[in-house]
Amino acid sequence: MTVVDAHHHLWNLSVRDQDWIAPGSPLRRDFTMADLVPEAAAAGVDRTVLVQTVTVPEETPEFLALAAEHELIAGVVGWTDLTRPDVADELARLRDLPGGDRLKGVRHQVQGEPDPQWLLRPDVCRGLAAVAEAGLVYDLVVLPHQLPACVEAAVALPQLTFVLDHLGKPPIASGALSPWAADVRALAALPNTVCKLSGMVTEADLATWTPDDLRPYADTVLEAFGPDRLMFGSDWPVCTLGAAYAETLSVTRELIGGLSASERADVLGATATRTYGL
Repeated sequence: MTVVDAHHHLWNLSVRDQDWIAPGSPLRRDFTMADLVPEAAAAGVDRTVLVQTVTVPEETPEFLALAAEHELIAGVVGWTDLTRPDVADELARLRDLPGGDRLKGVRHQVQGEPDPQWLLRPDVCRGLAAVAEAGLVYDLVVLPHQLPACVEAAVALPQLTFVLDHLGKPPIASGALSPWAADVRALAALPNTVCKLSGMVTEADLATWTPDDLRPYADTVLEAFGPDRLMFGSDWPVCTLGAAYAETLSVTRELIGGLSASERADVLGATATRTYGL
């Protein structure tokens, strides 16, 4: 079975600050391929998808160059300004760069947008259509209150595959399921949507979480999307606030332990391979 980590990050603070990391956080240091490679090998991960962290145009070409250099990185979800009039040309330019064949998707930090309808803005929708036309997918990093707009966007753009990162960040620490569960089921009802089983430990109580705390949320998306539209992601190194790299994979294996062998293979690698064309 090929294991794919469909969601991780890298950064070098000497190249670029990560202004979303709080001062004094354990994350406020470099996390590079030299850190990732042994972690992935020890966890039994065969391939990964490297995901953008900051909304600057320089990061995506850097990530593509890393992917060209390191076979472990099978795909990159980068960033570009969806609202720029020449977004289609920009996507084509990125595809022509070294490692450009590894560009598989685009993401924007929608969770930081004050407008809950940001995804539905005409200029954004035009950019999303260009992403679809380029044969790329779109990763959704959103908060629960933004899920209804995700549903509307997925309805409006059936030609684009939307990948929900981190289950839409449900309030795991509080134990609340509503209204997140209903909204995520509405998104899952659309055929052009996929979900990452990722980012759960950092939405739970970092100090005391157990697999049982995560299970109601994992079960919700398993039922809603099915294993063939669900993929494992470590969210490394952010996950290290609550769990080591290997632990994120082991807890995922525990949460999907009741599935058949072929269904587990979907979640642990096949879904990511199909969705991103790895």
